Amino acid sequence: MKKADIVDLMEKSLGDREQARIAVDSILESIFQALRKGEKVSLRDLGTFKCVQRKARQGINPRTGEKIRIKARKAVRFSSGTKLQKAVN
Repeated sequence: MKKADIVDLMEKSLGDREQARIAVDSILESIFQALRKGEKVSLRDLGTFKCVQRKARQGINPRTGEKIRIKARKAVRFSSGTKLQKAVN
C-alpha cells in the first residue's frame, strides 16, 4: 500500500480527494515533527514510533572487504501493537 492508496481510502470516507490528501499529509507531518523533537508517537492498536540513537561502529565494505567507520546517527524504531500483531498472524 502506498500513500496514494491511503488517500484513496480517506477520499471514500471524506468525499473530497483534496481534503483526504491534506489530512494524510497533516498526519504524516505531525509524526515527523514529533520524531524530530525526540518524542514517542503511539497510535493505539497500530504501534509506537520512537527515535533512538545508534552508536558509531566498525563496518566492512562488502565490495572491497575494507573496514570502514559508520558514524553515530538517529534511527526510527517501530514496535507493533497487539491488535496489529493479531491482525497479521
